[in-house]
Amino acid sequence: MKIKSVTIKISLFICFAFAIQIAKGQETLPHNILSQTEVKAGWMLLFDGKTTNGWHLYNEGKIKSAWAVKNGELICDPNTEKVERGDLVSDQIFTNYDFSFEWKISEAGNSGVFINVQEAPEFPTAWTTGPEYQLLDNANMSSDYLKSGKFSAGCVYSLSPLANEVQPNPAGQWNSSRILQQNGVITFWLNGIETGHEDMKTDRWKQLIAASKLSNFPSFGKAIQGKIAFQDWSKGVALRNIKIREIL
Repeated sequence: MKIKSVTIKISLFICFAFAIQIAKGQETLPHNILSQTEVKAGWMLLFDGKTTNGWHLYNEGKIKSAWAVKNGELICDPNTEKVERGDLVSDQIFTNYDFSFEWKISEAGNSGVFINVQEAPEFPTAWTTGPEYQLLDNANMSSDYLKSGKFSAGCVYSLSPLANEVQPNPAGQWNSSRILQQNGVITFWLNGIETGHEDMKTDRWKQLIAASKLSNFPSFGKAIQGKIAFQDWSKGVALRNIKIREIL
């Protein structure tokens, strides 16, 4: 019995040590690279960690801008001068998809990710057409700004309050986000917690828009496909591990 007990303990110890090694391996995996499992599941990188290939300045095309790549991060550089500023938009159009990315923002930072963006001269900015996933440094915002829940990190910006209360990590630290869109139904997550869920084909959606300042833009929130865009933030925002899996 003693021998059997010792054997079990040794086996458990080996399993535990192996699990630690796996965890360590996961921690040291390079960013902006897909695993074999992700590739088989249909994931595609939207940022290679080295260039801004696949992206361009909204309504301006591929010109030099405040958006750059540094240390494997896609950044909106606050120190860049004499370049165009504006939102960075994907070259591709997406309809049904699972989209994930990591982000960090400067102190009191306020940026966003837009989906279903329509790019055309008659639309001055990305946010006049597509709903926004809010990127925010909650900790350094006024309580008045946050009290409705419609402007907190992870929310469907200015339209509906957080589905569940969650605080982003402090300024300068990485957060993980996910956006799922299926036939006009959007779901947002922040650091693994669901933060928003809306059906863009419903009367409720129309009412939410009508009750907000976004009602000033007739084309806002009507498309259920479009481009993805990152909002310019003059004091700095960074993103990495940007990937998408299209859903048939």
